[in-house]
Order: sequence, then structure tokens, then C-alpha cells
Amino acid sequence: MESLNRGLIAVKVKNGVYIGWRLFGTDPEEISFNLYRDGIKVNPVPITSSTNYLDESGVEASIYQVCSIVDGKEQPCSEKAEVWETSFLTIPLNKPEGGITPDGVAYSYSANDASVGDVDGDGEYEIILKWDPSNSHDNAHKGYTGNVYLDAYKLNSTHLWRIDLGRNIRAGAHYTQFMVYDLDGDGKAEVACKTADGTRDGEGKVIGDIGADYRNKDGFILQGPEYLTIFDGMTGRELVTTDYDPPRGKGEDWGDDEGNRVDRFLACIAYLDGERPSLVMCRGYYTRAVLAAYNWRDGELSKVWMFDSLAPGNEGYSGQGNHSVSVADVDDDGKDEIIYGSCVIDHDGTGLYKTGLGHGDAIHVGNFNPARPGLEIFQVHETPQAMGTEIHDAKTGEILWGIPSTEDVGRGMAADIDPRYEGAEVWSSTHWKTGGAGLYSSSGEKISDLNPQSFNFAIWWDGDLLRELLDHDYCEETGIGVGKIDKWDYENGRLVNILTADGTRSNNGTKGNPCLQADIFGDWREEVIWRTDDSTALRIYTTTDLTDHRIYTLMHDPNYRLAIAWQNVAYNQPPHPGFFLGHNMEKPPVPRIYEVKNQRDLEV
Repeated sequence: MESLNRGLIAVKVKNGVYIGWRLFGTDPEEISFNLYRDGIKVNPVPITSSTNYLDESGVEASIYQVCSIVDGKEQPCSEKAEVWETSFLTIPLNKPEGGITPDGVAYSYSANDASVGDVDGDGEYEIILKWDPSNSHDNAHKGYTGNVYLDAYKLNSTHLWRIDLGRNIRAGAHYTQFMVYDLDGDGKAEVACKTADGTRDGEGKVIGDIGADYRNKDGFILQGPEYLTIFDGMTGRELVTTDYDPPRGKGEDWGDDEGNRVDRFLACIAYLDGERPSLVMCRGYYTRAVLAAYNWRDGELSKVWMFDSLAPGNEGYSGQGNHSVSVADVDDDGKDEIIYGSCVIDHDGTGLYKTGLGHGDAIHVGNFNPARPGLEIFQVHETPQAMGTEIHDAKTGEILWGIPSTEDVGRGMAADIDPRYEGAEVWSSTHWKTGGAGLYSSSGEKISDLNPQSFNFAIWWDGDLLRELLDHDYCEETGIGVGKIDKWDYENGRLVNILTADGTRSNNGTKGNPCLQADIFGDWREEVIWRTDDSTALRIYTTTDLTDHRIYTLMHDPNYRLAIAWQNVAYNQPPHPGFFLGHNMEKPPVPRIYEVKNQRDLEV
């Protein structure tokens, strides 16, 4: 896994300066820390119980460093951290100019989904941001769209590059699933996504025919070549381009000839051999579903396997996909599987199982019930049925319990929000117009007739181990909302607001997504990136609540780190680690990982 720095941050608060830093998954258990302000140690004894600190004597001009202590010896100090004036870091953006479609309709741009990766190998994450035109469309809707852009920004606001995907890539949630990850183990992340004739890389090079225009009169792109491109993360330069696999083929195989179901794409990163990451590009889930796995090694792109639901032996896998995807080692063999919705594809490209419950919009994979072995999958389904909301065993597909639905259940959430019950709690939007179906424990016990009217994201934010709920104040008139974080008052059955990010906006309509939620820096708790209301900047919000829980950075948990890679895919879903993180949790298992250093630095 990537080699990170300590992610040290310092934030001015009312009674001093809050400081937070990373515990690595590779750190020895007995490690402790010293904290320095302007070169002077501020802690009287080594810090052993947490990776955050309140320096009551700190001021905005202070400069901090943290030094680990191993076997009684202080190690070289971390990078330096200046003090933030507020609890968010502002990153100004180079907002693209709008344009006019061939039918004379003007459009503008908003910052949309984002991902993170260390593209230059310095141990700090960079942000890869997708720009969405105002006329982006769901696949079911006609209309031209503006071009899709991908930008890279450093945390110091440096704009590294821009990739223009060109007129032959349509804009919308189901088209551009961009993966950011160190695919070849050189210590620097690459960027991978679907491209087409006219795509321009970060150095200005055009892929394919710059003059080609395959858009039909309805704005759909149903002809012309389709490509998969790996880009250099530091420069945006094209490294390799190959034909996109799976190809369109016959439209009716995917469910229609109108550009709807044939152009439903997913993507993810998975450790298919248990050692190094592979790229998995996917197409289709309403009917036919095809997944193709690739390795990017030593400058060569090779296909590892392909799974096709129409192939002999794969009967029953068609129609089992989701508007999202997840990755985890569900059978504990040390190799990752792809959770494609109501089916799981094994690490070797064969079908592991299917539940037969069909397509759904929301899915969560994690150790939600610590009383039973292995992982669970919580899923909601589009087709009304006896198990419209359900939990099943991630290894076998055995349905553990569920509740019926009479409509398309579009949302579902799994998070530990009530300490009175073991494990996570789950709820869904079934019957939401009449208040919902209630709140359930992970073992299926109905806790309350009331459930949170917040279904979109969950986030570890304050000082306890319960998870908070990340959402937005949605405005039906504008279709967007102001980002917010609420805590569930389990005693009174209500949401209590703990953060309203005034001046920000959510993404993707009613889904209320941030640009990204991830453990980007500081201790194990999560940060959230929202765009400003005019998309001239991103804001990265961090907690300043003290906690005495010491947990290694979630980015060193493989399940969580891979979830950050796939978070931008289609209908964004929140990340979960591979262990239970919540009230009365056991000590997290030591992750079986090693860090990959930047090869250039090693040579020096």
C-alpha cells in the first residue's frame, strides 16, 4: 500500500490549537509520540493513548511537528504543519469555461466527484476532481452534454493538469468512473478511465481522431471506438490506451438499443492475487454484466480475466448488478472479490454466488455484526419483494434476514448509531413517505419505529466510536443542498445537527454526496470535501474534537482504501473498513500490508 507521511494538521480552536496525525498500519503497537511547537516539545510525557492533542498555548503563527518514539528512541520528525484559521482547508479551483451544445443550449460547470491518490510520491494525497457540465444526463434521458474534465490539485492548491475527455464521452453519473491508485507499485498513483476519439491528455496530446463526432441527434454516443487509458498521475500524460473491454456489442444484450443500459459502467481496484492491485472495468447490470480485470506492470497493460454473465456456466448472474460496486476479501483467502450487487465475482474471474434478489441502488459491505464470523452485505433492491431490504452473508450469499418492500427502495444505510445494540444499525427508505420501516439491529431486531431521515452517507467525526450521518439540506427547487453532519439522538429518536457547512453545495441531486469522504489526514477519523456554492473552490473539512481512541489510519485498511477508490462510481456509497469500528469494538486487527516507497527516492 502507499507510503504516507504523518498527515499532520493543526487547527486554531477557541482554547488553543488542535493537532492530529496518522498512526500507520505498520507502526509497532508500543509506539508513542512527542509533539513540537516551533521546535519546543509541548507534551510533558510521551503521547501513548491517542494521535491528537490540544495545545492550549498554540497560536495561529505556530509551526508543529510530531516525532514517533520506538524502543525508547525518538525517530526523525514529521513534515511541518502550519495552523489553519478555520476547521476547513480551502483549495481554489481553475473552473472551466462553459459552452454551447450543437442544438444551441448553453451550459456551465460544477465541481463533482473527487478521489485522492499520492501522484508524486511525497506521502501526501493529491485530489483528482471531475468537472460536471450543467447539462449532464442520466442514461435514460436524451440531450447533448458538455465535455467532462478531470483535474489534479495538490493540497497547497497547485493545479497539476487537466484531462479533457472530449465530445465522445457523455457526461453523467454512469459514464466516467475514474480510478486513482498506484497500479504498478512505483509509489505514485495513476489515473484510469474510459476515453474516446478526441480525448486530450494532461500534456495536450490527443487520443485517436480529434475530428470525430459520434453523437447522434439525441446526444447519445452509440458508435465509434471506445478506449481504456492509463494516465500518469503527476502529469496527466497518456501512458497506454487500449480498446475498452467489454465493447458495446449488440445493444439488446444489455437491455435496449437506446443508449440507456448499454452505457452503464462501473469500475474498481482489487487485490486479485492478494499482493498487488488490479484494475477492473465493468459494463452493464440490468441484464448482461461483464467485468474485465487488468494489470498495469512495468509499463505493460495486460488482461487478467473477463467475466461475462452470458457465458456458459454464468446463468443467473444477469440482472444482479447495482448502481455501485464494492470490493472485499469475502471468503478470507487473502484475495479480493468484487461485490457487484446481488452477486459476487471471485478473485479468479469466476462467479462465487448470486442471491437472485436483483438490481439495487445502495449497498454496504463490512463487519456489521461482530457477533458472527466474517463480513456482511446490507443491500436494498429496486423490485418490490419479500426481501426489499436485507442482510446476507458476504461469503456464501445466505440471506440472514430482511423486510419486505412494496416499491423501489432507493436508499439504505448501515452505521453504528446506537450503543445499546451490538454492531451496526441499518435502515432504508422503504415506506419513507410514511416515516420509514424503522430502525433495525444488524441481527434483525427492530429497535424503533423511527429511523433517521438521512440515508446518504455516514462518517466518523466526533470523539466517540459511533458514526455520524453526512447529508445535505436539500432544496427541491434547485436540486442541491448545503452539506451537513448530524448525530442520531438514539434516546429521543431524532437527528441533532453538529455541522452545517454554510457556503457549500452537495453533488448528484437528492443523493446529497460530497465530492469525497475519506481519511485524508489527521487521525483515524474522516474528512469530507464539499465544493463551494459557486464551484470556485473545494473545502476539506476536518474534525477538531479530541478523542482518546487510537486507531491506525483507515487508509491502511485495504477494504476502506479500496472503497475510497470506488466511491466516485455511479451512485456514490460511503466507505467501510474490513473490521467492526463502533461502540464496544475489539482492538482492530493488524493489517497485513507493506508500504511501497517512491522508487525514485529509493534510487537516490
